[in-house]
Amino acid sequence: MTTLTKDAIKKSFMKLLNAKAVNKITVKEIVEDCGINRNSFYYHFDDIPSLIEEILNEQADTLVQVSSRDANIYTAILTAMDFALQNKAAMMHLYHSASRELFERYLNRVANRTVTEYFDVFFKDEGIDEDDKQAIVMYYKSLLVGFVIEWLGNGMKYDLSIQVQRLCELFEGTTEIAVSRCKRKDS
Repeated sequence: MTTLTKDAIKKSFMKLLNAKAVNKITVKEIVEDCGINRNSFYYHFDDIPSLIEEILNEQADTLVQVSSRDANIYTAILTAMDFALQNKAAMMHLYHSASRELFERYLNRVANRTVTEYFDVFFKDEGIDEDDKQAIVMYYKSLLVGFVIEWLGNGMKYDLSIQVQRLCELFEGTTEIAVSRCKRKDS
């Protein structure tokens, strides 16, 4: 029962967040929307920021699990961006809120894990030094985060998936080049 209540709270919050800014959402609205009392909300969450953090952390875990199975970096990135694409208004509200730091941590976490797991799946047998691997992961993670921050900063007005697809086409093979350079360094 507590899982159902917790899920109802999260669902109500996301519904409200897609409709208005974070600072305009109250615990009272959340509990009224999902038909519970305030005590039930506070049993599960300390406050709205802790609710936001849990939603973002869960979403990061889910996206990374799905994206790590994809066969190419473009599909992995799109899978990781799927939550933002499905919840554009909520993402804009988070981006422009006092919870922006939580959102940016979430974005960095998703990007880092997506790129790391993609790298681990497709380059696991390459014998790459951990420092080199981390440098490559940081590079791609920073690119991805930068693209998303730029997109949000421009009001999500263009189709980021088209931009990411084109960038992946333009830079196809660069990861393999970096990996081959890592292997040459070790020889």
